Amino acid sequence: MISAGQREKPEIRQGNMDRATGAEERVITPQATSFQGDEDEEESPGVYLSVLAQKEQVGLSFYDSRDYVLHYMPDVADNNLQILSKVIQEVSPKVIITSAKQEYSIAQFIKNLGCNPDYKPEVVVYLNSDFGRTCNATSGALISAISGPEVGKQRLLAANLPFLSPAMTEKEKMSFLSSCLSFDSVLMLRTVGALLKCLDRRRVGVELEDSSVGVPILQFRMYTLNDMVYIDRDTYSVLQIFKSELHPSVYKLQSGEKEGLSLFGILNRCKSKFGSKLLRKWFLQPTRDITVLHRRQEVVQFFTTPRNLDTFRILQSCLRNIRSIPTLLHRMALSHTKVNDWQSLYKVDFESSVAENRFTIKPNVDPAVDEKKRRMMGLPDFLTEVARTELEHLDSRIPSCCVIYIPLIGFLLSIPRLPSMVQKEDFEIDGLDFMFLSGERLHYRSEKTKGLDDLLGDLHCDIRDLETSVMTQLQNVVLQRSSCLYKVLSLCAELDCLIAMALASQEYSYSCPTVMPHSSIRLSQSRHPLLELCCPVFVSNPLVSSDTEGKVKVLTGPNSSGKSIYLKQVGLIVFMALIGSDVPAKEAEIGLVDGIFTRMQSRESVSVGLSTFMIDLNQMAYALKGSTGNSLVLIDEFGKGTNTVDGLSLLAACISDWLNRSADQCPHVLLATNFHSLLQLDLLPSSPLLSLLTFETAIDGEDLVFLYQLKEGICQSSYAANIAKLAGVPTELVHRGIEVSELYRTGKTIKRIDRPTNDQHNIKCHSMVEKFLSLDLEDPSLDLQHYMKEVVLPVSEY
Repeated sequence: MISAGQREKPEIRQGNMDRATGAEERVITPQATSFQGDEDEEESPGVYLSVLAQKEQVGLSFYDSRDYVLHYMPDVADNNLQILSKVIQEVSPKVIITSAKQEYSIAQFIKNLGCNPDYKPEVVVYLNSDFGRTCNATSGALISAISGPEVGKQRLLAANLPFLSPAMTEKEKMSFLSSCLSFDSVLMLRTVGALLKCLDRRRVGVELEDSSVGVPILQFRMYTLNDMVYIDRDTYSVLQIFKSELHPSVYKLQSGEKEGLSLFGILNRCKSKFGSKLLRKWFLQPTRDITVLHRRQEVVQFFTTPRNLDTFRILQSCLRNIRSIPTLLHRMALSHTKVNDWQSLYKVDFESSVAENRFTIKPNVDPAVDEKKRRMMGLPDFLTEVARTELEHLDSRIPSCCVIYIPLIGFLLSIPRLPSMVQKEDFEIDGLDFMFLSGERLHYRSEKTKGLDDLLGDLHCDIRDLETSVMTQLQNVVLQRSSCLYKVLSLCAELDCLIAMALASQEYSYSCPTVMPHSSIRLSQSRHPLLELCCPVFVSNPLVSSDTEGKVKVLTGPNSSGKSIYLKQVGLIVFMALIGSDVPAKEAEIGLVDGIFTRMQSRESVSVGLSTFMIDLNQMAYALKGSTGNSLVLIDEFGKGTNTVDGLSLLAACISDWLNRSADQCPHVLLATNFHSLLQLDLLPSSPLLSLLTFETAIDGEDLVFLYQLKEGICQSSYAANIAKLAGVPTELVHRGIEVSELYRTGKTIKRIDRPTNDQHNIKCHSMVEKFLSLDLEDPSLDLQHYMKEVVLPVSEY
C-alpha cells in the first residue's frame, strides 16, 4: 500500500502465453516415382536397389542385371543416411525400391535425389506388406501375418537359383541360404523380399522367356563400402566391444540399461551426450580411410603431449556446457523457447530473466525498451506523490490511499474498506468510479488515474511486447545460422571423442599405432584392454602376421592357457586402430583391415531356426566367402559341436582353403584349437603362410603352471588331467581318466572297471576246476543243477 508517507510497489501480474502445438505429418512423393510399377516394356541392364530405414538402422540389397548377382549389406547403423548415400554413389542404381510406410528421413533423402539434375533414378514405392510386416494384436485377438524376414525367405526359396539342386528339400535349401545371407539382418531380408518381387514383376533379363522362368540369381555376394570395415553382430558381442547391463538402481530398472565392462565403456570419457553418441557411431562404423585415421591420431597425440595439458583441461571443462542445440532450434522454430534454452546457447547474466521466468533484454539493446523501463522504475515514487494528492480530496474518514498499476487494467485508486461500507451502495464515492472489491480494499478509477493511463499507457505489457519482438528477431537470426550451429556442434562432438580417447590413452598407457595401407599386422608387447583392468598381472604377447612371415597362425595349448584371450586381444587392438584410437601395446603396425570375422562363441537363436552347430558353420562360411587378403579371421575351437572326426575334417578343410590361396588373397587367420591331431596327423598342406604357436606351461610336481607366454611350437598334450584336478574333479576319477587315455593312445583294450581283472578271473577259474574235480559224482545227495548255477555260471559271465 502507498499512503501519505508510505510506498507500495505496483502490482504486476504475469500471464503465460501458451500456444497449442500440433504434429505435422508430411508425405513426400519424389519425382520420377511409380507406385507398384509393373511395366511390361523391356528393361535395360542396370542395378535395382531395395532399401529400408528404421530406428537409425539401414538395410539394403541390390541386383545387378549385368552379371545376375544379388548383393546384400547387413543391417548397419546409419542415423544420417551417410552410408546409404555412399552406396548410391558407388553403385548408381537405375531403380530404387522402398516402402510406402517409410520414415521421413529416407523420404526426404529420396526427394533430394530427384533434385539432382545429373542423377535421377526411378523410385518405385511398394506397399509395406510387400516388404513383410509383423503380427499385430487388435482387441486381444492376434492377427496372423507373415513376419518381414519370413517373406524374404519364402521368396528366396521360390527364386530361380540355378546353383541349388532340385533334389534338395526346403529345409536343406534354407540351411544353405542361411550360409549365404545373414538371417539376423531383419531389414536386409525384408528388402530382399521386395527386391525379388520387383525383379519378378518386371521380368528383368527374362522378358522374352516363358512366364515360368524366373529372374536368375547366379550368386549372392556381401557388399561392403570401400572405406568401411565389416564387423557383424557376433563379433561385436564376442569381443565385448559393447555390453549392456540392467541399471543397478531400482529406480531405473524400467528406464533402460547401462554400459557394462566393455571397450566402449572404458573409452567413453565424453563430457557431452553428443560426444558419446558420435563415439558410438565411430565404434559402429570403423573406417579404412587412412586420412581420417591419421587426422584422429594427430589430435589424440596433441592432447597426450604434456605441454598441452592445460589446453586439454580447459577444453574438456568447456565441453561440459554443451547442451541440446537441435532441441533448442526446434523450440525456436515453434517459438517455445524458455530462459534455460537461451542459457544453453549463450552464457550471460540471466538473473532478471530467471527472476521473472521470461525473456528479458539487457540495457543498451533497445532504446525504446530502456525508456519504458526507466519510466517503470520511477513509477513507485511518482505514484506515491499522486496518492498524496488524491488523499487530500477524499473524505477525511479515509485514513490512507494508494495508486496501483495492474497490467491490462491500468492505474487504480485503492482505499481501505470503512466499517460503514456494508452494501454495494455504500461503495459509491463522488468523483470516483467503483471497479471492484478485493479483500478489504476498494478499487476506483478517478480522473487522475484515467489521465495516468493516457500518459503512461500499459507500460508492463508494452515492455513485454517490445522484448518479445527483440526475442523474435534474435530467434530469426539464430535460425538463419542454424547450419553454422550444427557444424559447431559436430566439431565439438568430434573434439569430445578425441579428448576422451586421449584421456583413456594416458590412463591405460596406450601407444599410437602406425596405420599402413599394406596387409600386415605387427604387435609388440600387446595386451587385452579389458582383462588387464581385472588382473593384477597381465602377460603381454607379440604378433607378426604378413605375407613373408605367415598369415595363418595355429595356436595349441591346454585349456585356460590364454588362447581365447589372445585371439580377442588381437581383434580388439585392430578394432581400436580402425577407429583412430591408441592401442594397448608397446608398438603396433596395423594394415587397413577390411573386415573382422569371428567363430568364437556358439550362439543359439530360436528365431533363426538353426542348430548351434549349423550357426557355427554359417559363421565359418561367412569368413570363408567374405574374407580377403586384408581381413582378420579369429577362430576358436571350431568343430567341437559334432563328431570328433567330422569336426577335425571340417576344420582341416577350412584352414587348407586359406593356405592354398596366394599370399595377397589369404586373410590374417588366428586359430585356437585342441584338435592336436590336426598337426600330429599332418592334415594341413605345407605352406610358408602357416606358423605354429603355443603357450608355455610348466609342471610343478603334479600341478600345471600357466605362464601365458606365446612361443613357436606345438603343444604335445592337452593336460586335461591336470586341469581336471584344478577344477576339483575327484582324484580317483582323474586317475581312471589317465588310464583310459593311455590305453586308447597305445591301442590296447580298455576294460570296464565294474568287472574283475584277468588275475582275479584266473583265480576264480582254478577254484572252479578244483571244486569240480573234487566232486563225487556217485554221491546220491549231489545236486548237479545247483552246482552249475552257483559255481560254473557266475565264472562264465566274466
